[in-house]
Amino acid sequence: MTKTRPSAGDTGAKETYEGFTDEERDAMKERARELKTSARRGSRGAKADVEGEVLAKITEMEEDDRVIAQRLHDIIRAEAPDLSPKLWYGMPAYARDGKVVCFFQSAHKFKTRYAVLGFNDLANLDEGTMWPTAFALTELTADDEARIGELVRKAVG
Repeated sequence: MTKTRPSAGDTGAKETYEGFTDEERDAMKERARELKTSARRGSRGAKADVEGEVLAKITEMEEDDRVIAQRLHDIIRAEAPDLSPKLWYGMPAYARDGKVVCFFQSAHKFKTRYAVLGFNDLANLDEGTMWPTAFALTELTADDEARIGELVRKAVG
């Protein structure tokens, strides 16, 4: 449904607001399912089942995203074994005490030209008054993997 709304400074001109994309709506629906599943598991939550769900989701991805997501999973599990894998908006994420520290976002799912490795505010990446919290990924080189390992260690440190 297309709606119009006043633009900033309301000069009488209207801009078109398309709302959420189909991909964004799908991600929100996946998040609702994740919350329901988590509530059914209760506080005990089977970690092995959750990691299996994350690995299954990675397996479903297009090849280029799958390669990156699997390598990120391996790096994050090695560098921050205290982070728990989980699904977050249908994508792999890694949490401490149930709160997401870092996540992967597929390029194909959201029809973008690159995948994203993102860090939430719980990540200890602070550098002065401004620092990056998301990184575009088109492939992973050995240097990229080393840098990601450093970022993950710093994020949980």
